[in-house]
Amino acid sequence: METEGPSMPVVLIVEDDPLLRMLAVEIAHEAGFAALEACDADSAVTLLEARNDIVLLFTDVQMPGSMDGIKLAHAVRDRWPPIKIMVASGRARLELSELPLGSRFLAKPYAAEVMIAGLQSMAGARAPLTRTS
Repeated sequence: METEGPSMPVVLIVEDDPLLRMLAVEIAHEAGFAALEACDADSAVTLLEARNDIVLLFTDVQMPGSMDGIKLAHAVRDRWPPIKIMVASGRARLELSELPLGSRFLAKPYAAEVMIAGLQSMAGARAPLTRTS
């Protein structure tokens, strides 16, 4: 599902729990983003391959499928370097050294204000909205 305005930056929310994904989408909207949703890394990659307007990836660590959120974050950094990355987890406590360069970690449960501040801060430092696949 996608919801976007004409000039809103686009964030891809990757979360396997439907309720947490809906909450993250709502928070992204509050932060001024259009939000795309994926329930796993494979769906996320499909969206990334089909679109050229995604500026930020927000992913959970633990997900079913071929990749967890850490592997997805590294794959996105390798294939789509301009995309900013925020990784969230309620179980794993990650060191920044485990994440791709320039990524951020957000511990669950997170306050909406913390996620909003992180998304807006990262988007403010983003590369131009266009990129090549």
